[in-house]
Amino acid sequence: MSTLPQKESRASTACPGPASTQDLGSSCDNGPERECSRKPDQKLYAVGDASAIFSSGSSYLSSRGSIIKWFWDSAQEGYRTYHMDKYDEDKNPSGIINLGTSENKLCFDLLSRRLSQSDMLQIEPSLLQYADWRGHQFLREELAKFLSFYCKSPAPLKPENVVVLNGSTSLFSALATVLCEAGEAFLIPTPYYGAITEHVYVYGKVRLVYVYLDSKVTGPDTRPFQLTVEKLEIALQGAHSEGVKVKGLILINPQNPLGDIYSPGELQEYLEFAKRHKLHVVMDEVYMLSVFEESAAYSSVLGLERLPDPQRTHVMWSTSKDFGMSGVRFGTLYTENQDVAVAVATLCCYHGLSGLVQYQLAQLLRDHDWINQVYLPENHARLKAAHTYVSKELRALRIPFLNRGAGFFIWADLRKYLSKGTFEEEMLLWRRFLDNKVLLSSGKAFECIEPGWFRFIFADNAHQLRLGMQRVRQVLEGKSQVAEDPPSSQTQEPSSQPR
Repeated sequence: MSTLPQKESRASTACPGPASTQDLGSSCDNGPERECSRKPDQKLYAVGDASAIFSSGSSYLSSRGSIIKWFWDSAQEGYRTYHMDKYDEDKNPSGIINLGTSENKLCFDLLSRRLSQSDMLQIEPSLLQYADWRGHQFLREELAKFLSFYCKSPAPLKPENVVVLNGSTSLFSALATVLCEAGEAFLIPTPYYGAITEHVYVYGKVRLVYVYLDSKVTGPDTRPFQLTVEKLEIALQGAHSEGVKVKGLILINPQNPLGDIYSPGELQEYLEFAKRHKLHVVMDEVYMLSVFEESAAYSSVLGLERLPDPQRTHVMWSTSKDFGMSGVRFGTLYTENQDVAVAVATLCCYHGLSGLVQYQLAQLLRDHDWINQVYLPENHARLKAAHTYVSKELRALRIPFLNRGAGFFIWADLRKYLSKGTFEEEMLLWRRFLDNKVLLSSGKAFECIEPGWFRFIFADNAHQLRLGMQRVRQVLEGKSQVAEDPPSSQTQEPSSQPR
């Protein structure tokens, strides 16, 4: 749960206003009004500095190796603890319920049936031999068709612009390494998926410049944690004033952990900003098919009529989130810049995907009938039911949250449980949850500027959601104990989910 040290950054005297109320930003009710929480010296941006993590490392490791080990020792504490004490209904009923890791565990039944069909089992010599490091041609062709269809691209996307790697983690590392010199940086709006800090630093020693967003709603057309070009400009100029060269902008759409979906107009503004400053844009669209509310319209950057700077726009997608297959370790890059594609493909000799898995993925992605008629409708229905359940539980506790219809997470405001409103209190609350055998992700792990925000993952089966939320309630009501199986009368069970 640790985060990187930061340099001091530009101050602001603006007040973020109340945290708003339940269902923050759209439909609001029942939330506690709060006094202004932004201090006069609160920062609008910060530059992450991994080199300042520690004063001495292991005598057996290089300084780089010591930093890599630090990420494991500190940043992944909760995840490691969970894996040593996983909940199991029969073998370990007092184990940890994981509401902290963003995985979709709702559709194993659908996936196992499809992946067990006979068309998935073909083996031929080429699948067991070295292939083009970009990925097998048949998979890149299917990915180009798949992305053309689901991203609604105005023209067919090209297989030669597709590169295949073993997951988005490798993609972030590869792109950071080939786009930036050591010590250079990407802009990234906060809160954001915090592991990106590690992904871009471990290989390339690339830094992040945090563009701090807060929960203030300033008018009828604004929302909590809203990204604007003005905020990007302030962070960019601030980084330059500190001697940090910024080479790109990382955007996650739909956003993790907020669940926000950028409109086509917003995307165009961010891309125009990047073009003005000759910045690369890395678009992470791994949740693009996990928009479960019909009213939440999603637009891929690949669906825009015109990209302001196509040579500096690079799009990532994987099956980890949208298809609940994070263990398969597959990710893809789409870029029109052949220099970038070749450089990333060269690193695929370290991050390649087996031929057998590539074949199965191609078979899966070409089956539009199954995807459109079976998987997506049922996945969306299950996500919506699970989201509805956790939302009702949070409302019952009078906890404000962002009510979005995308992703697997709810961004919830637990600031009323922090008497002084500090990150130290936030960490203590996080540990109280973990001690009561429920893993959540705290706001500091996402570089949130406001202490007290937590991410709740809801894409899990009904029994574990019910038990996890009971354990959350116990902590917040000061009745911490390890519950093994709550009586069904105490809490409503989500419907339409597999057990």
